[in-house]
Amino acid sequence: MPSTPAPTPSTATPVTARQAITTDPGYQAFWILRVGFTVAPVLFGLDKFTNLLVDWPGYLAPWINDVVPGSAQDAMHAVGVIEIIAGLVVAMAPRFGGWLVAGWLAGIIVNLLTIPDYYDIALRDFGLLLGAVALARLGQRYHGTARH
Repeated sequence: MPSTPAPTPSTATPVTARQAITTDPGYQAFWILRVGFTVAPVLFGLDKFTNLLVDWPGYLAPWINDVVPGSAQDAMHAVGVIEIIAGLVVAMAPRFGGWLVAGWLAGIIVNLLTIPDYYDIALRDFGLLLGAVALARLGQRYHGTARH
């Protein structure tokens, strides 16, 4: 009994971004991660200038503070600028921005592992790193998906 061949990608009906966001779990995950990794770095980056959420200089390992010029707060201002830029890159090009955020989180993890009693935060940031890698991979998958 002959079987009906499966549709090939060239013969399948194209799916618009609007349809995908309501039906494709992978595309939904991509957008959840894209929005999260845009908003969080921008907000945390801005907070490096105000210290409303936490006293950010306390999260800088002493050995790094000894290496970078200026004070720990000056270093946090630089970190804030980098985080804001990383969030904007995620917004514009998540397949690249995800890797940028993952690399940045790797640096934060190294910093935190050299400060006693910050291992739980390093572990949390490792989970965020995995999410950023997932975003980069999903960004590659959904790159060029039409926006409607």
